[in-house]
Amino acid sequence: MMKKIILAALLCVPLLAHASEEEVKLDSAQVNVEDKLSLQRGARVFVNYCVGCHSGSYMRYSRLEDLGLTEKQIVDNLMVTGEKPVETMTAALRRDDAKAWFGVAPPDLTLVARSRGADWLYTYLRTFYRDPSRPTGWNNTTFPNVAMPHALWALQGQQVLKEDGGKSHEGQAEKVLVLDKPGKLSPVEYDALVKDLVNYMVYMGEPAQTKRKETGIFVLFFLAGLTVLAYYLKKEFWKDIH
Repeated sequence: MMKKIILAALLCVPLLAHASEEEVKLDSAQVNVEDKLSLQRGARVFVNYCVGCHSGSYMRYSRLEDLGLTEKQIVDNLMVTGEKPVETMTAALRRDDAKAWFGVAPPDLTLVARSRGADWLYTYLRTFYRDPSRPTGWNNTTFPNVAMPHALWALQGQQVLKEDGGKSHEGQAEKVLVLDKPGKLSPVEYDALVKDLVNYMVYMGEPAQTKRKETGIFVLFFLAGLTVLAYYLKKEFWKDIH
Protein backbone atom coordinates (compact mmCIF):
# COMPACT_ATOMS: atom_id res chain seq x y z
CA MET A 1 0.00 0.00 0.00
CA MET A 2 2.82 2.40 0.89
CA LYS A 3 4.60 1.65 -2.41
CA LYS A 4 1.42 2.53 -4.35
CA ILE A 5 1.11 5.86 -2.51
CA ILE A 6 4.76 6.76 -3.22
CA LEU A 7 4.37 5.78 -6.89
CA ALA A 8 1.23 7.94 -7.24
CA ALA A 9 3.04 10.89 -5.66
CA LEU A 10 5.97 10.53 -8.05
CA LEU A 11 3.63 10.43 -11.04
CA CYS A 12 2.05 13.69 -9.89
CA VAL A 13 5.35 15.58 -9.72
CA PRO A 14 5.65 16.25 -13.48
CA LEU A 15 2.02 17.42 -13.57
CA LEU A 16 2.62 19.87 -10.73
CA ALA A 17 5.77 21.17 -12.41
CA HIS A 18 3.89 21.66 -15.69
CA ALA A 19 1.07 23.49 -13.90
CA SER A 20 3.54 25.83 -12.19
CA GLU A 21 5.08 26.70 -15.56
CA GLU A 22 1.68 27.78 -16.89
CA GLU A 23 1.05 30.18 -14.01
CA VAL A 24 0.92 33.82 -14.99
CA LYS A 25 3.87 35.93 -13.89
CA LEU A 26 2.45 38.65 -11.66
CA ASP A 27 3.86 42.17 -11.34
CA SER A 28 4.26 43.65 -7.88
CA ALA A 29 1.63 46.26 -7.01
CA GLN A 30 3.60 47.56 -4.00
CA VAL A 31 0.45 48.95 -2.39
CA ASN A 32 0.51 51.06 0.76
CA VAL A 33 -2.82 51.46 2.58
CA GLU A 34 -1.30 54.18 4.76
CA ASP A 35 -0.90 56.45 1.71
CA LYS A 36 -4.17 58.38 2.04
CA LEU A 37 -3.64 60.47 -1.11
CA SER A 38 -3.23 57.28 -3.14
CA LEU A 39 -6.38 55.85 -1.54
CA GLN A 40 -8.33 59.01 -2.35
CA ARG A 41 -7.25 58.84 -6.00
CA GLY A 42 -8.08 55.13 -6.08
CA ALA A 43 -11.56 55.76 -4.65
CA ARG A 44 -12.20 58.31 -7.39
CA VAL A 45 -11.18 55.81 -10.09
CA PHE A 46 -13.31 53.10 -8.49
CA VAL A 47 -16.41 55.31 -8.41
CA ASN A 48 -15.93 56.63 -11.95
CA TYR A 49 -15.01 53.38 -13.71
CA CYS A 50 -16.05 50.40 -11.55
CA VAL A 51 -19.27 51.15 -9.67
CA GLY A 52 -21.21 51.40 -12.92
CA CYS A 53 -21.10 47.58 -13.12
CA HIS A 54 -19.53 46.32 -9.87
CA SER A 55 -20.77 46.88 -6.35
CA GLY A 56 -18.78 47.43 -3.22
CA SER A 57 -21.72 46.35 -1.11
CA TYR A 58 -19.81 46.05 2.19
CA MET A 59 -18.22 49.50 1.91
CA ARG A 60 -20.11 52.62 3.01
CA TYR A 61 -19.34 55.99 1.45
CA SER A 62 -19.08 57.49 4.91
CA ARG A 63 -16.09 55.24 5.62
CA LEU A 64 -14.10 57.38 3.15
CA GLU A 65 -13.90 60.03 5.87
CA ASP A 66 -11.15 57.83 7.36
CA LEU A 67 -9.08 58.76 4.29
CA GLY A 68 -9.13 62.45 5.19
CA LEU A 69 -12.17 63.42 3.12
CA THR A 70 -15.04 65.47 4.50
CA GLU A 71 -18.66 64.43 4.03
CA LYS A 72 -19.16 67.33 1.61
CA GLN A 73 -16.16 66.26 -0.49
CA ILE A 74 -17.52 62.71 -0.62
CA VAL A 75 -21.00 63.84 -1.65
CA ASP A 76 -19.77 66.38 -4.22
CA ASN A 77 -17.04 64.27 -5.84
CA LEU A 78 -17.73 60.59 -5.25
CA MET A 79 -21.52 60.22 -5.10
CA VAL A 80 -23.15 60.82 -8.46
CA THR A 81 -26.54 59.08 -8.24
CA GLY A 82 -28.07 60.71 -5.18
CA GLU A 83 -27.07 58.19 -2.54
CA LYS A 84 -26.66 59.04 1.11
CA PRO A 85 -23.22 58.82 2.77
CA VAL A 86 -24.39 55.98 5.03
CA GLU A 87 -25.30 53.83 2.01
CA THR A 88 -23.01 51.24 0.45
CA MET A 89 -21.40 51.41 -2.99
CA THR A 90 -24.12 49.80 -5.08
CA ALA A 91 -23.70 49.19 -8.81
CA ALA A 92 -25.87 51.15 -11.21
CA LEU A 93 -26.13 48.16 -13.56
CA ARG A 94 -28.89 45.64 -12.82
CA ARG A 95 -27.65 42.07 -12.38
CA ASP A 96 -30.26 40.69 -14.83
CA ASP A 97 -29.15 43.12 -17.53
CA ALA A 98 -25.48 42.37 -16.90
CA LYS A 99 -26.06 38.63 -17.18
CA ALA A 100 -27.92 39.11 -20.46
CA TRP A 101 -25.22 41.35 -21.95
CA PHE A 102 -22.03 39.72 -20.65
CA GLY A 103 -23.20 36.18 -19.90
CA VAL A 104 -22.44 36.57 -16.20
CA ALA A 105 -23.28 39.17 -13.56
CA PRO A 106 -20.25 41.28 -12.50
CA PRO A 107 -19.05 40.19 -9.05
CA ASP A 108 -19.02 42.36 -5.96
CA LEU A 109 -15.54 43.84 -5.53
CA THR A 110 -15.47 44.53 -1.79
CA LEU A 111 -13.32 41.49 -1.00
CA VAL A 112 -11.76 40.80 -4.39
CA ALA A 113 -8.33 42.04 -3.27
CA ARG A 114 -8.37 39.58 -0.38
CA SER A 115 -9.40 36.66 -2.60
CA ARG A 116 -7.27 37.42 -5.67
CA GLY A 117 -4.42 39.42 -4.18
CA ALA A 118 -3.13 42.90 -5.01
CA ASP A 119 -0.48 41.68 -7.47
CA TRP A 120 -3.06 39.68 -9.44
CA LEU A 121 -5.40 42.69 -9.72
CA TYR A 122 -2.54 45.00 -10.70
CA THR A 123 -1.40 42.62 -13.44
CA TYR A 124 -4.93 41.85 -14.62
CA LEU A 125 -5.93 45.50 -15.10
CA ARG A 126 -2.84 46.06 -17.27
CA THR A 127 -3.07 42.98 -19.52
CA PHE A 128 -6.23 43.50 -21.57
CA TYR A 129 -5.85 43.27 -25.34
CA ARG A 130 -8.08 43.47 -28.42
CA ASP A 131 -9.54 40.13 -29.48
CA PRO A 132 -12.23 40.19 -32.22
CA SER A 133 -13.12 36.57 -31.43
CA ARG A 134 -14.51 37.51 -28.03
CA PRO A 135 -18.09 38.85 -27.59
CA THR A 136 -16.85 42.07 -26.00
CA GLY A 137 -13.90 42.46 -28.36
CA TRP A 138 -11.47 42.15 -25.44
CA ASN A 139 -9.43 39.39 -23.83
CA ASN A 140 -6.87 39.22 -21.04
CA THR A 141 -3.62 37.30 -20.66
CA THR A 142 -4.00 37.10 -16.88
CA PHE A 143 -7.63 35.93 -17.05
CA PRO A 144 -8.10 34.27 -20.47
CA ASN A 145 -11.59 34.52 -22.01
CA VAL A 146 -12.78 36.88 -19.31
CA ALA A 147 -16.35 38.16 -19.82
CA MET A 148 -15.49 41.68 -18.65
CA PRO A 149 -14.64 44.31 -21.31
CA HIS A 150 -11.73 46.67 -20.75
CA ALA A 151 -13.36 49.49 -18.74
CA LEU A 152 -10.15 51.56 -18.68
CA TRP A 153 -9.28 51.25 -22.38
CA ALA A 154 -9.72 54.98 -23.06
CA LEU A 155 -7.00 55.65 -20.48
CA GLN A 156 -4.59 52.84 -21.34
CA GLY A 157 -5.24 52.59 -25.07
CA GLN A 158 -5.56 49.38 -27.06
CA GLN A 159 -3.05 46.57 -26.73
CA VAL A 160 -2.65 43.67 -29.15
CA LEU A 161 -1.04 40.27 -28.69
CA LYS A 162 1.88 39.69 -31.06
CA GLU A 163 4.53 37.04 -31.49
CA ASP A 164 7.97 38.15 -30.28
CA GLY A 165 9.98 35.52 -32.16
CA GLY A 166 10.79 33.43 -29.10
CA LYS A 167 9.70 29.89 -28.33
CA SER A 168 8.08 28.47 -25.21
CA HIS A 169 9.10 25.20 -23.56
CA GLU A 170 6.43 23.43 -25.62
CA GLY A 171 7.88 24.81 -28.87
CA GLN A 172 5.03 27.26 -29.39
CA ALA A 173 5.65 30.86 -30.42
CA GLU A 174 5.66 33.22 -27.45
CA LYS A 175 3.45 36.28 -27.57
CA VAL A 176 3.76 39.68 -25.94
CA LEU A 177 1.42 42.61 -25.42
CA VAL A 178 2.10 45.64 -27.61
CA LEU A 179 0.42 49.03 -27.31
CA ASP A 180 -1.21 49.48 -30.73
CA LYS A 181 -3.24 52.63 -30.05
CA PRO A 182 -2.21 54.95 -27.19
CA GLY A 183 -4.78 56.14 -24.67
CA LYS A 184 -5.18 59.38 -22.76
CA LEU A 185 -2.45 58.38 -20.32
CA SER A 186 1.14 57.32 -20.91
CA PRO A 187 2.05 53.77 -19.84
CA VAL A 188 3.72 55.13 -16.69
CA GLU A 189 0.71 57.27 -15.81
CA TYR A 190 -1.67 54.38 -16.43
CA ASP A 191 0.35 52.04 -14.21
CA ALA A 192 0.25 54.67 -11.45
CA LEU A 193 -3.53 55.00 -11.81
CA VAL A 194 -4.00 51.21 -11.61
CA LYS A 195 -1.75 51.09 -8.56
CA ASP A 196 -3.95 53.69 -6.82
CA LEU A 197 -7.09 51.74 -7.77
CA VAL A 198 -5.67 48.45 -6.47
CA ASN A 199 -4.47 50.19 -3.31
CA TYR A 200 -8.03 51.39 -2.67
CA MET A 201 -9.46 47.93 -3.36
CA VAL A 202 -7.04 46.45 -0.82
CA TYR A 203 -8.17 49.08 1.69
CA MET A 204 -11.83 48.46 0.87
CA GLY A 205 -11.45 44.78 1.70
CA GLU A 206 -10.53 45.70 5.29
CA PRO A 207 -10.80 49.41 6.13
CA ALA A 208 -9.76 48.77 9.74
CA GLN A 209 -6.52 46.99 8.84
CA THR A 210 -4.26 49.94 9.71
CA LYS A 211 -5.87 50.34 13.13
CA ARG A 212 -5.80 46.56 13.60
CA LYS A 213 -2.06 46.47 12.99
CA GLU A 214 -1.47 49.34 15.42
CA THR A 215 -3.58 47.55 18.03
CA GLY A 216 -1.69 44.32 17.38
CA ILE A 217 1.67 45.99 18.00
CA PHE A 218 0.37 47.50 21.25
CA VAL A 219 -0.92 44.08 22.36
CA LEU A 220 2.44 42.43 21.62
CA PHE A 221 4.31 45.01 23.73
CA PHE A 222 1.73 44.58 26.50
CA LEU A 223 2.13 40.79 26.47
CA ALA A 224 5.92 41.15 26.49
CA GLY A 225 5.73 43.37 29.58
CA LEU A 226 3.25 41.00 31.21
CA THR A 227 5.61 38.08 30.54
CA VAL A 228 8.47 39.85 32.30
CA LEU A 229 6.20 40.70 35.23
CA ALA A 230 4.96 37.10 35.45
CA TYR A 231 8.55 35.79 35.39
CA TYR A 232 9.66 37.91 38.34
CA LEU A 233 6.40 37.17 40.16
CA LYS A 234 7.06 33.46 39.71
CA LYS A 235 10.61 33.87 41.10
CA GLU A 236 9.20 35.69 44.13
CA PHE A 237 6.64 32.95 44.85
CA TRP A 238 9.15 30.10 44.46
CA LYS A 239 12.23 31.64 46.07
CA ASP A 240 11.74 29.81 49.41
CA ILE A 241 11.35 26.43 47.64
CA HIS A 242 14.38 26.72 45.36
